[in-house]
Amino acid sequence: MKFAICNETFQDWPFDKAFAFARECGYTGIEFAPFTIHKNAYEISADRRREIRRQAEDAGLTVVGLHWLLAFTEGYYLTSPEADVRRRTGEYLGELARLCRDLGGRVLVLGSPKQRNLLPGVTHDHAMEYAADVLRGVVPTLEDCDVVLAAEPLGPEEGDFLRTAELGVRLIQMVDSPRCRLHLDVKAMSTEQKPIVDIIRDSAPWIEHFHANDPNRRGTGMGNVDFLPIFAALQEINYQGWVSVEVFDYTPGVETLARASIEYMRQCLAQMPAR
Repeated sequence: MKFAICNETFQDWPFDKAFAFARECGYTGIEFAPFTIHKNAYEISADRRREIRRQAEDAGLTVVGLHWLLAFTEGYYLTSPEADVRRRTGEYLGELARLCRDLGGRVLVLGSPKQRNLLPGVTHDHAMEYAADVLRGVVPTLEDCDVVLAAEPLGPEEGDFLRTAELGVRLIQMVDSPRCRLHLDVKAMSTEQKPIVDIIRDSAPWIEHFHANDPNRRGTGMGNVDFLPIFAALQEINYQGWVSVEVFDYTPGVETLARASIEYMRQCLAQMPAR
């Protein structure tokens, strides 16, 4: 199992310091929130992209991809009824695909609840159609960049659109492209009535990427979720992708969050039967 960590965990640390510490902890992948580079991806120069990629490579890290794709942006909305807004949103996602490629990554995790929650007068069914329209338009760029977009279901704490893995799969089927797949997040899955292990098994054909965290918004092993059966389910479906640690509550401190999360995940793996 390959472990990565999301770079915003390191807050204001310089990238080279953050990358070196992540590798010291044992992570082999790094996942970027684009706003930690610049709030407007169009403003990230080719030189800056090459520099960041080199810094990650020098630290011995693989760039997994990007998440928080639309955070801190303006004028973009995945489920807007306005065709022009959807067009601009698709174009921006295309630029993020190019950024992902330039950094050496392959996955775009599409969460960004504040840019997709239901607008007044828009039903969930209509929002699904609007979102599918945006994503279908991005597919050619995803193909050109050899990047996969992974739709992320989120829980009710985040919003009211795409709350379950089943809805995530339905959206993927509406887009109907191998470049559009599913992202699963433990914190989000914890809000579903279906057990997490069953969500993983039922979603197996579509899973592209995975976030490890706890409903308390901290890292793995820092709350009540037992990751041993979760990792066993991922092993059962022969998941070959990354498991990225993503946290939202930084109170324990950067060093503790990074170290304790991977130490706990390694403990879980040590308890699993060899395959």
